[in-house]
Amino acid sequence: MKKYLLSVALLIAVCISAKAQFSIGIKGGVNLSQINIDNLNESTRTGYQVGAFVRIGTAWYVQPELYLSSTGGKFSTTDNSVQAQVNFTNLSVPLLIGHSFGSKALNFRLMSGPVYTYALSKSESVSDNANNAINDFGHYNNSTLGFQGGGGVDIGPFFADLVYEGGLTKINPDFGQKQHLWALSVGLKFF
Repeated sequence: MKKYLLSVALLIAVCISAKAQFSIGIKGGVNLSQINIDNLNESTRTGYQVGAFVRIGTAWYVQPELYLSSTGGKFSTTDNSVQAQVNFTNLSVPLLIGHSFGSKALNFRLMSGPVYTYALSKSESVSDNANNAINDFGHYNNSTLGFQGGGGVDIGPFFADLVYEGGLTKINPDFGQKQHLWALSVGLKFF
């Protein structure tokens, strides 16, 4: 993590010295996450995300981000005899490549790229009749790789983004679980 932060700081310094167009800002919002699993019903979980980003470039840009998020999922059997919920607090690091079009006052963007997610903590809850099942069910990986794709709009220093995130690696190798989510965020560019 220290190497990543040092790399971002170095990248910012290089852009400043090269007089490249760049923006630094903060963002926050809500997400709707779900974990796919075979033979169980899944439902979404509402979470949050808050963090910072650097956007380097104008028409084509690179946008590394760092944010804290809350994700997870809810599961139940078809007869609802067993119910479970898992919640993660994550540190996510997307590296997005995008294209923007429009004016400085009103700018539209499309972006996509990989995301690395590290689970800082997790909590699980299951119905009373399924406590033994959680021993098999809850072998979650601490880190995963995924992808993001979406769009956004900049209105002066303010912006809004809608992004889909899908899992490339399984968060639970035993049951083939992959997490995916939709995130809506708003933010402020400082410059």
